[in-house]
Amino acid sequence: MLDIDVASMISRLQTLKHSMPEIEAAAVVSLDGLIIASALPTEMSEDRVAAMSAAILSLGESISKEMGRGSLEQVFTKGAGGYIILITIGEHAGLTVLTNDQAKPGLVFLEMRRAAEDMLKFLKK
Repeated sequence: MLDIDVASMISRLQTLKHSMPEIEAAAVVSLDGLIIASALPTEMSEDRVAAMSAAILSLGESISKEMGRGSLEQVFTKGAGGYIILITIGEHAGLTVLTNDQAKPGLVFLEMRRAAEDMLKFLKK
């Protein structure tokens, strides 16, 4: 059973969003499709973001292993309006970030990795 410091996670998500104006939304989701913490616009459904993120992470993990690439670290999707980037947080969660089309993916990955390291501390066994 995980003991989760949700308040610290939300604060860290807000810090992540403020660190890069290109980041429009961020959420921490469980790998079974539940929202843990979020900094999403009000028009976005936390439940839908969590469910879709968990599905993407699960499929990414499956294909990564099937194709001999080891454990999943990140999933990167580019659309006309920007990027959706997902990374794993330990074995129990993932971090999803949505950016606008002006974002520089390398910088976003760097900031996300730092945030994920902090988030891991907020997920206590």
